[in-house]
Amino acid sequence: MGRRWRQATAIMSSALGIAVGMLLPALSYAAGPSPAAGVGSTDLCNQLAARLPRVSVGSCEQMALMPSGGVSSQGRPLLVRRFSPAKGVKSSVPPLRILLLGGIHGDEMTASSIVFQWMRWMQTPPAQNFYWSVVPVVNPDGMLAPTPKRVNAHGVDLNRNFPTPGWQQDAPRYWTKATGRDPRRFPGAAPLSEPETRWVNEEMERFRPQVIISVHAPYGVLDFDGPAPTPHNFGRLIFNRVGVFPGSLGNYSGVHKNVPVITIELPNASTMPSEVEVKRIWVDMLKWIQHNVPQEVAMGSPVSNAATSSAAAKVAPVLR
Repeated sequence: MGRRWRQATAIMSSALGIAVGMLLPALSYAAGPSPAAGVGSTDLCNQLAARLPRVSVGSCEQMALMPSGGVSSQGRPLLVRRFSPAKGVKSSVPPLRILLLGGIHGDEMTASSIVFQWMRWMQTPPAQNFYWSVVPVVNPDGMLAPTPKRVNAHGVDLNRNFPTPGWQQDAPRYWTKATGRDPRRFPGAAPLSEPETRWVNEEMERFRPQVIISVHAPYGVLDFDGPAPTPHNFGRLIFNRVGVFPGSLGNYSGVHKNVPVITIELPNASTMPSEVEVKRIWVDMLKWIQHNVPQEVAMGSPVSNAATSSAAAKVAPVLR
């Protein structure tokens, strides 16, 4: 009886320790007011222009970004621009739907800046043949913090907060054992606990993309998850698998939702690639989409258990 009681107590203590460890990062960021409540798109452009390389107030305003209806943890609007296919574009199948996301990690400024750059070319061929939903800054609170932060205002890594199967067991275990409870990679207390990830998830259900492009930095590689041929390179970025993580967008959409996710890792988080390289990545990306994403494939059912288990078992060479 005594031994069983001690074992039960040890298990409960371990579980309590993990639970407390998962709550502390969120509590440390949750204190205090929400200074961004009531911020509009014009105000946000002013703030972003002061933080993002090669983005001015004017260039931000020219993109005609609109509040999406979603807000950040501190009340900043999540701005979106939807580009419909150009008039006169004829096709026997509906236009391909592409969800383009930047700035999931707030300290990766170039990941948002390059999305602003690409938006200038959305209405030129072949991009004008597609239907785009573009969110250049998914994590405005992290990006606009006094010192930019990877996490959101609650201290959560948004790219670990998506509801991959087994999240409740896998995410805290990975955070504890693989990262040593790194606060920069805290997955949150529950999947979709954050307003930013909830909005992205809702947009995926609403927009039903056939491919998702998520831009990050600073590993300088190309990553890919999902049911399509793997791209070899976009510009100087060469395919090099970063890994499959509990709660990541690539894992959630590419592996479990069966919708391809291109993860572009720029080589520097604060210094933009040259204009020539920005264009090369864009052109190569569009070519790959044209030739490898079938238009009739929509956001579908999860892949088989065998496939997901195999993908989840891959060893991650870096802590993305």
